[in-house]
Amino acid sequence: MQLFHHITALQQQLDQWRRAGERLALVPTMGNLHEGHMALVDAARARADRVIATLFVNPLQFGPDEDLERYPRTLEADCERLTARGCDALFAPAVETLYPHGQQDLTRVQVPGVSEGLCGAHRPGHFDGVSTVVSLLFHITRPDLACFGEKDFQQLAVIRKLVRDQHFPIEIVGVPTTRERDGLALSSRNGYLDADQRRIAPRLHQRLTEAVARLNHGEERQRVLAETLTRLEADGFEPEYLELRHADTLAPCLPRNGPCVLLVAARLGSTRLIDNRRLRS
Repeated sequence: MQLFHHITALQQQLDQWRRAGERLALVPTMGNLHEGHMALVDAARARADRVIATLFVNPLQFGPDEDLERYPRTLEADCERLTARGCDALFAPAVETLYPHGQQDLTRVQVPGVSEGLCGAHRPGHFDGVSTVVSLLFHITRPDLACFGEKDFQQLAVIRKLVRDQHFPIEIVGVPTTRERDGLALSSRNGYLDADQRRIAPRLHQRLTEAVARLNHGEERQRVLAETLTRLEADGFEPEYLELRHADTLAPCLPRNGPCVLLVAARLGSTRLIDNRRLRS
């Protein structure tokens, strides 16, 4: 695997692959890679001739009280994992490389609608940071397709709308959530959990699964959601939201208006966890 820190050198290699008629897939990450990221690489490998991962801890998508400074940086281990999985190139730029004129007056990309509510309401500016850096990465790498995890369901919806509205000629592939054996969705932030919290954390997925089963059986949604929130609180979580949304648009999910997804975000100690489950169509 080739490691690139600078845009020009990366683009020269990508142009060479492109001239050879090879199909390019992009896997954007913030590093500290786990099997969930590797599933993205696998999905990219199955659809393209060359896989390019990016590793960039993007300051634009962290709020003032979030974990930018302590977010794990594990470049050497990440390179080893990507090489073993057959990744062809890793682009790991410095902040100054992507934002050479600083961040204060940087042109930013906003994706209205799908970025509002849910995580967007609890992390103001987060999705502006995501859409801005992803736009830059798309312009720099010009991939044929890009893979994103379905665990970050709202982020995936933001990226899909970004591509559609900006006419990027890029196929967006949503990859199913990778989980531990006990159901906990893999996340780089799971490492923040202490032993007791790690024991409790799988109950987030358990409660979500129970709620979806009840909704699929036709139980009244407000009662299901209220009781699920109560159970999460009793488990030790601090829920931020538990909402039923349209799986394609993230609009409120009404009867007979299409496929629905149940989304949750909750804090366990200082760690923020998110998850989602689709309802039966």
